[in-house]
Amino acid sequence: MNKFVKTLKNIFSIEELRDRIFYTLGFLAIFRLGSYIVLPGVDPSALSDSSGGLLGMLNIFLGGAFTRASIFALGIMPYISASIVIQLLGMAVPYFQRLQKEGESGRKRMNQITRVLTIVITLAQGSGYLYSTIPNEAIVISQSLFYPASMIILTAGTVFCMWLGEKITEKGIGNGISMLIMIGIISGFPTAIVQEFQTQGFSIILVVELVALFFIVMGVVLLNAAVRKVPVQYARQVVGAGGKKRTLATGQRSYIPLKVNAANVMPIIFAQSLMFLPSLIAGVWADDSDAARWVMQNFSDYTSFAYNFTFGMLILIFTYFYTAITINPDQMAEDLKRNNAFVPNVKPGEETSSFVSWILDRITLPSAIYLAVVAILPAFASMLGVSSAFSRFYGGTSLIIMVGVILDTLQQIESYLLMQNYDSMMKSGNIKGRQNVATV
Repeated sequence: MNKFVKTLKNIFSIEELRDRIFYTLGFLAIFRLGSYIVLPGVDPSALSDSSGGLLGMLNIFLGGAFTRASIFALGIMPYISASIVIQLLGMAVPYFQRLQKEGESGRKRMNQITRVLTIVITLAQGSGYLYSTIPNEAIVISQSLFYPASMIILTAGTVFCMWLGEKITEKGIGNGISMLIMIGIISGFPTAIVQEFQTQGFSIILVVELVALFFIVMGVVLLNAAVRKVPVQYARQVVGAGGKKRTLATGQRSYIPLKVNAANVMPIIFAQSLMFLPSLIAGVWADDSDAARWVMQNFSDYTSFAYNFTFGMLILIFTYFYTAITINPDQMAEDLKRNNAFVPNVKPGEETSSFVSWILDRITLPSAIYLAVVAILPAFASMLGVSSAFSRFYGGTSLIIMVGVILDTLQQIESYLLMQNYDSMMKSGNIKGRQNVATV
């Protein structure tokens, strides 16, 4: 306890860090306040209180703003979608590949394109949201006025959320976009645990649930920070102007940290976005086919074996796919060769690329299995009697995002402490946040 109090004192004794924390809290408070402001012309009492499938997942990320018909109903999600599209284009389209290699100017250009694409996606998603989610009886003004006005407000709300995220990154602590998603997820935790306490009471069952949740979170933390270190040796270099002053410098040793969970949460997001398709397609033939009715029934129930088996297999596939498009062993081998570095006992060039690919193949399998298990844990928790609101914190996208963002934020705070010669936040070791694979 004394260590914790001392760490807090050290944190708030650093003026820049203290200001960044207060900036972050202020921006997050604005974001949460906006999620409760309902669109003009909507009667909140006539709105539906629940949504399932992909819409339910979006509502979790947005802290309930989606079902409340808030001015932040779409939140930062269109920006996330635009960023994913631009990232995928950067793997396949030569123009975006050139921008990635142009340094700061290329990055600024890609950010501009991402913002424009965000507005386009917001307009598309906003129209679908207004027409499919808000019932006519909830609209208390003329529909000819409501729809265009709401489209403008939703778009402005998303742009404002995007601005908040950028300001948190610039003036606050942590990654702003990720922080907005995390605060939306965490906002539902107090309500969920209160409901679980009301259901179970102070019983041994509730204690077991909390202990199980603790160990699941610890497991996600460990696997999220796990890396496979590939040793790298730099070639010896001649140092000096010439003559007797020239000396042979010993090559330095380093390593490339290959994350075990290199794909992070993306495979779950991709798989989740496809899981509503089977029941949607089967609904067309549900009246004429027993098989279609079976598909519709099982894929509408997230606790069914068919749903979880398909969900897990999709995650396995997408983990390999996303790892393959984000990590380029050929590029890594080329970077090593260009910097006069090599992997010990492995020839530079093609053999190094094959060696890195060999390692990736072996660490991606446990990563894929881990993501699949974490993704279906909420279904198992729900089948064991945990309420649906509380069970979502036992795994899935929500838990991985929360763990990743919290670790990343703590890592930044620790870096400020170490720069000011304060003790680390931990007695030994250091905090590992979300790392990208490093190239030399």
